[in-house]
Amino acid sequence: MRVVYLHQYFLTPAQAGGVRSFHVATALARRGHDVHVVTATPPVDAAPASAHGADADEVHDGVTVHRLPVDYAAAMGDGRRIVAFVAFALRSSLLARSLRGDVVVATSTPLTIAVPGIAATLLRRAPLVFEVRDSWPEVPIAMGALRHPLLRAAARLLERAAYASSSTVVALSPGMADSVVRAGHPRDRTVVVPNMSDLERFDPARARPEAFTGRHPRLLGRRLAVYCGTFGRANGLDHLVDVAVELDRRGHDLVVVLLGAGAEKEAVRERARRLGVLDRSLVVLDAVAKADLPDVLAASTVALSSFADVPALRANSANKYFDALAAARPVAVNVGGWQAEALVETGAGLQLDRDPARAARALADFVDDAAGLRQAGRAARRLAEERYAQPLLVARLCDVVECDAAAAASPPGRSRGRSARRD
Repeated sequence: MRVVYLHQYFLTPAQAGGVRSFHVATALARRGHDVHVVTATPPVDAAPASAHGADADEVHDGVTVHRLPVDYAAAMGDGRRIVAFVAFALRSSLLARSLRGDVVVATSTPLTIAVPGIAATLLRRAPLVFEVRDSWPEVPIAMGALRHPLLRAAARLLERAAYASSSTVVALSPGMADSVVRAGHPRDRTVVVPNMSDLERFDPARARPEAFTGRHPRLLGRRLAVYCGTFGRANGLDHLVDVAVELDRRGHDLVVVLLGAGAEKEAVRERARRLGVLDRSLVVLDAVAKADLPDVLAASTVALSSFADVPALRANSANKYFDALAAARPVAVNVGGWQAEALVETGAGLQLDRDPARAARALADFVDDAAGLRQAGRAARRLAEERYAQPLLVARLCDVVECDAAAAASPPGRSRGRSARRD
C-alpha cells in the first residue's frame, strides 16, 4: 500500500522540533507500506546548515521524503507565514496527486495542508486521514493572526471542507476533538491520539545532564526550570519572565531557562534584560536537536510548559509536556485544560497561577520539597508509561490509516468496521 504523508514541517530526530510524523511514517514503513512524505525545506532554526535549501529526495528508515523549496521559520511574521502556507499548499498539491497514494495522511498545522490533502484524493477512492494538531482556525483568530473578515471566513470554509473530505479526523486532545465535532464532523469518525512520550529516548538512566551543563558553565550548581519550545505570541513567555523576576526578588536559586526559536525571542530577551533578570534568574538559549533534549531535561529540576492566557489554547498538546513526562521530570503549566488536570490528578506536576508572585512562590515551594519532587518525578514517568507511551499511540494511528485504506478498497455496501478502532 502506498501512503502519501503531507506535513509542511516534517523533521527528523537530528533536528530541533516535533518528530511525531517521523515516528508514524517510519512505523508505517516497517509494516511494509510504501511511504512518501511531502514536505518543505527544513526551517533554518530547526535544520543542520547542510540540509537547509536541499531540493532533493531523501530516504529515512525506509521513508521517501520529497522536499519542496518553500522557506519557513518560526521567526517569520504573520504575513510571511501565510505566504509560505499558501505556496506550499499549491506546490504540494501537484506532487501529492502525482504520487497516487492508496491513502493520504495530512497533518496540520497549518490548516492549508488540507488543500493538497483534498487535491490528492479528489475523484479517487483514496481516503484522507486528516490530523488536527491545533484548534485551527480558532487559535490564529484568537491570537489576532487572522484579522480580516474574509480571511476568517476562508479559514472556516477550508476547515469544513477538510473535515467533509476526511474519512477520519485525528485530534491531539479531547478539546480539539470537540472542536472538530462542533464544525460538523461525525463523532464516530473523530479519534483522539495525543502527542507521545518517547520512553526509550528519554529514559533518565541513559541521559547525560553534564553534557548540557558542561556547555553552559553558568548553570552548574543551579536548579533549573526549563522551557523547550517556540518563542511565539501564543506561548506567552512574558509570564515566565515575570515569574523569574519574582524568583529573583525572593533570592531563590531556581533559574528559568528558555530554549528555542521564534518571532518573539529577541523581545523576550530584551524584556528580561530591561527587568534586570537576564543571565541572573532567567537564561535564554538556542534550540537543541531532539536527540540532545534528554540531556537538557535530565539537567532540569522541573519542566515548564507555557501558553498565553487564551481559552482556545487550553486544548493544546505540546510536545514539551510529553517529553518531560518521559524524562521523569515534573511539569509546571501556566494554563488550565486537560494537561493541567492530568498533572494535578496524578501528582506529576502543578498548574501555575497567572499572577507571577503567586506562581513564583508555588514553584519555589515545589522544588524546595525534595521528597515531593522525587515523588512527582516518579508520577510523571508513570503517567507517560500508562497513557502516552509512543509505541502504543503510533500503533493506534497506523491502525487508523490501514483501516481507512482497507475500507476504501472494499466493495461498495460492505461494512467498513470503523467502530472497532474508536475505543
